[in-house]
Formats: sequence, structure tokens, C-alpha cells
Amino acid sequence: MGIVLKQSFKNTLFIYLGFVIGGINTLFLYTRFLEDEYYGLVTFLLSTSNILMPLIALGVHHTIIKFYSSYFTKIEQDKFLSSVLFLPLLVAIPMGYFGNLFYEEISDYLSINNSIIKNYTFVIYLIAFTCAYFEVFYAWARVQFHSVFGNILKELWNRVVVMLLLFAVYFQWISKENFIYYLTGFYFLRMFVMMVYAFYLYFPKFTFSRPDNFAEIFRFSLYIIMAGSAGAIILDIDKFMIPGKEAIQQAAYYSVAVFIGSFIEAPSRAMMNILQPLTSKTLNEENHTEVASLYKKSSINLLLISGLFFVLINANVNQLFNLLPQQYAGGELVVFMISFVKMYNGFLGNNGAIINNSQYYKITLPYSFMMAISVYALNWLFYYKLEMGTDGLALATLIVIFFANTGKILFVKRKFSMTPFTDKSWLMIGIILGIYIIFTFWDFPFHSLYIWKVPVHQMINILLKSILITILYLYLVMKLKISDEITKLLKRFYK
Repeated sequence: MGIVLKQSFKNTLFIYLGFVIGGINTLFLYTRFLEDEYYGLVTFLLSTSNILMPLIALGVHHTIIKFYSSYFTKIEQDKFLSSVLFLPLLVAIPMGYFGNLFYEEISDYLSINNSIIKNYTFVIYLIAFTCAYFEVFYAWARVQFHSVFGNILKELWNRVVVMLLLFAVYFQWISKENFIYYLTGFYFLRMFVMMVYAFYLYFPKFTFSRPDNFAEIFRFSLYIIMAGSAGAIILDIDKFMIPGKEAIQQAAYYSVAVFIGSFIEAPSRAMMNILQPLTSKTLNEENHTEVASLYKKSSINLLLISGLFFVLINANVNQLFNLLPQQYAGGELVVFMISFVKMYNGFLGNNGAIINNSQYYKITLPYSFMMAISVYALNWLFYYKLEMGTDGLALATLIVIFFANTGKILFVKRKFSMTPFTDKSWLMIGIILGIYIIFTFWDFPFHSLYIWKVPVHQMINILLKSILITILYLYLVMKLKISDEITKLLKRFYK
């Protein structure tokens, strides 16, 4: 776990720095500098491009991680990289052609209830294309076990750009209408920076020769592209569906609650950046003992870290919403459900990496399609039929991902005879539950204090509760020796 913890720690710092900047953008700048209609438009365009991105990428970013470590000579590696680098164009070029051919029909369909979408429909394809190739070059860097720089581009770049552009809108240097065009341009620039860095780490000798197992590579890419597309639907279909029923502003309000609930997933994203290629390497070497060790250690460490942020967020969620404009209020239940899902994802450790990079990767396709159909059906039932509002969208996500992740645990147990659980796992769950119950329903009895219409008493409450929760949480973690790696890290900082 040495290289994992080292790079995960750096990645976590940059991801949380990105979340801080993203939090400022989401909770304060977007809500004050950009009209709700345009904020909702940005949310819709980015979510729709996220659904489209795996299809354009053709699964190549996953293919690189799975197969690269199975080649042991530079000639084989160069053949492999040369053969997969241009595969996304097989989808991107025809999609761009037909998208342009039927642009009016597509844009009219998407803008039935919100006409503002029509003039920006083409942005969906452009952002999806740049994100697809960004992920390809990011995977290129990760298989060289260099994940930090790409992580900075992925987590910080867009958020810093958004902050600068929002200030540009505020000072009237650019218009609200042009905000999205400038943002799209910076997505292209990010893709080119990642490409230069990937080639700097490893520049192959391009060849038209294909590796001997190219048929297997292409077959894997097709499975993963379909599974990845279904996975993207699960994550972003709710924000895509909102403009079909309500004003696009509602997507902005829901996006804020989802952002707050997603804050806890940073450690998982940070650790998986390095765990995925490492898991692939150990599976290719058939070192199942190391795979099992990574499984258990990643699970307890991610549960420990994500559990802390789960408690911090949900113990302070009422005060957080009191800091926002009134129209954003009422998302507390969405925050709880989304944050619970993210914490459970962390509890799985590198479960997904084990399945995707093993001989059983084909199971991800029916699994993902079943999840995509389920989440769409439940979204339709809860949101359109029962009219539960955005709480229904979050509930659909919670139900589908909870049962799907439980199924993944059982699948890995049956095929690999390993689980992520240890005795410490149940202790950790007890700590999270106990501290959550103590602090969620208790606040400091401060009198209301407003400075420039800002509820300062709420901010002080958040600060003091967070300090108490963190001290008690980390004390129990060290006292009960939940994680050797985290305990050593905490002792080093304490000294």
C-alpha cells in the first residue's frame, strides 16, 4: 500500500482543494453571479456530455489500464498503444457527422420545455469528445504510475477555470451567454495539456502492427463501452431528466444538494487513480494474495475517511443550507442519500477494479445495463409518477447503487473467495453510526447573529461541531487501531 497511500494522499489533497474551489463556485458564485437558468443549463449540458463521453471513448481508457501491464517489451507496448489510441475516432467521427446532419431535430427535442438549450446543444458533443480523450491520456499516465498531475487537471483545472469565468461574468468582461463557450474552449485546452504530459512520460514508436491479442482488446473495449455508458446513465440521468418535466433552474438546485453529498467521494477517487492500474498488474501476475490485501486495506481506509466526511456533512447540513439563497433550501434528504451511497462505494474498496480487470469483466455489461434500466424506471416512478421531486431522484440512485454494490461484493466472494470485511470494519461502522447519532440532532445554542446578511452564528456552529467531531473520530480510530496505515500517518502529523 506504500505507493497507493503516497499518491492517494497527494491526490486526496488536490481533490479536496478542487472540492473547496468547486464548493465556492457551487454554493456562492454560481448562485449569485450566474442566473439560475444559466446555472441549470450548465448542469444539464455537462451531465448530458458525461452520459455521451463513455460512448465516444469506446472504453479505451479502461482497456489501457487492463492490458498495458500484460506486455513486457517496448515493442509490444508500442503496438498496443498505437492500436488503441485512435479507436475513439471510430465513434467520434460518425457521431459528429450525424449529429451535424440532424442537429435541428436533436436540438428541438432537447429544448421542448426549455428553449435556452437549443443554441448550446452542440456543446454537449464537444465537451464529451474532449473528456473522452482526456481520460484516454490520463489512463496512459496512470499505467506509468503517475496519477497526480492528471488528477490535478481533472479535479482542479475545470473548477479554477469556472471560478475565473464566473468572476469575468460578474465584472462584465464576458456575457452569461458566452460563459459556456469559453468553458468549452478550456476543456479542449485541458485535453491537449494531458496529451503532452502523457507523451512526455512515454512516447511510443507508432506502428500499424497490431498486438496478437487485438481481437480480445477490441472485444473488451466493446463490453466496457456499453457498461461505461450504462454507468454514466446511472450517475447523470437524474439531472438530464429534470428539464423534461420542470424548469431548468431545478437542475441547478438539485445539483447543489448532489455536490454537497458527493463531497465525501474524494478519497475513493484519489485512491482508485492508483489502485486500478495496481490491481490490474497484480491480477495479470496472478498474485491473488496481494489482490486480497489491497481489497481489505482499501476498504477499511476508504470507509474510515469517507465515514468522517459523511458525519461532518450530515451533522452540519441544516446550517449549510441556511448559508445559501432560499430557493436552494430543502435538499437535506438528497444530501443524506447521496452521501450514504458515496460512503458505501468507498466501503467496497477496489471491488470494481478487481471485476473490470479480471477474466470476469463481461459480467459488468449485464450488471450495468440492469442498473441503468432500474435507475431510469425508478426515476420515472418516483419523479414523474409519484411526484416525489428531487428526493425521488436521489432515492432511486440510492436503491439501485446499494443493491448493485452488494451484488458486486457477493460476486467477488464467489469467484475470488475474498471479501473487503475485517473485524475492524464493524468497529468502524459503529464509530460512524455513534458519532452521527450524537451530533446530527444537537447544535450549539447560539443567538442569531447576522453580518451583511450572512448568518455568522451558523458558520460558528459548523466550525465548532466539525472540530469536536474530528477530534473524537480520530481519537477513536487511533485508540481502536482501526487502520495501521492511517494510524502511522496520524502519528507522523501529530509529532
